[in-house]
Amino acid sequence: MSEERRRELGQFLRDRRGNLVRAELGLPPIGRSRTLGLRREEVASYAAVSVTWYTWLEQGREINASRQVLEAIARVLGLTSAEKSYLLALGGYTPVPTAHAGVIEETPAHLQRLLDTLEFPAFAVAPDWGIAGWNRAYAGLYSRIASVGLADRNLLWLIFTDPHLREMLPDWEETSRHFVAEFRAEAGARLGSEAHTALINRLVEASPEFAKLWGDRGVERFASRQRVFLHPAVGELIFEQHRLVPSDAPELHLVMYAPVPGTPTSARMRELAGVGA
Repeated sequence: MSEERRRELGQFLRDRRGNLVRAELGLPPIGRSRTLGLRREEVASYAAVSVTWYTWLEQGREINASRQVLEAIARVLGLTSAEKSYLLALGGYTPVPTAHAGVIEETPAHLQRLLDTLEFPAFAVAPDWGIAGWNRAYAGLYSRIASVGLADRNLLWLIFTDPHLREMLPDWEETSRHFVAEFRAEAGARLGSEAHTALINRLVEASPEFAKLWGDRGVERFASRQRVFLHPAVGELIFEQHRLVPSDAPELHLVMYAPVPGTPTSARMRELAGVGA
């Protein structure tokens, strides 16, 4: 396990331990008024490990934590399914990518053909959230995609640094929070890699909003949800966002925006296609 992943694992445990409500666990306050947080001794006792070992784990020391122990700690801390998966990934219980994993510059031809058959916006996302391919409808929705340089053609980078995209998202605060939490959930095994560290450092420097959300250590699994865009040419567009993983290219995720029935979205997307033609 890399040093950065050990540090992140320790900080993640400290954050989650400190946020637990003692009364909900049937425990009295610490002192006269502290109602939040478990002591390290309490977590260690409930997880059936020594206090010294658990302390070292939170301190990011170079020790080995088995899957069974991490799962026990996850139960004690009441972690969500996404948080548990993230914890296990930090502990090394997912495949560790190679030095170049995550960087995919172009969608395979057969998947690009699939994207091109779709009449609604769709694009392919690499493990580092680089946008590796898109269809004509997505270019109509986000007209700058073709002109963005490869280094900046990253979904996380664009959501925090492109003012035009930000203006199109009336719920930017909520959307950006979801994106950061989902990215963190998927990035556990890549922590410490050169490419991942460079992307995070670049985002922290470029966006105080990203730095704040990244520091909050939110973790979420991707969930299909409604997305609303305010397009400068045709107005409000309402989609349902879905993500599919091709079985023959699992490192890529296909993100699709299906127009919500009963809204003028489909007609407005056809209008955009006409303008593009």
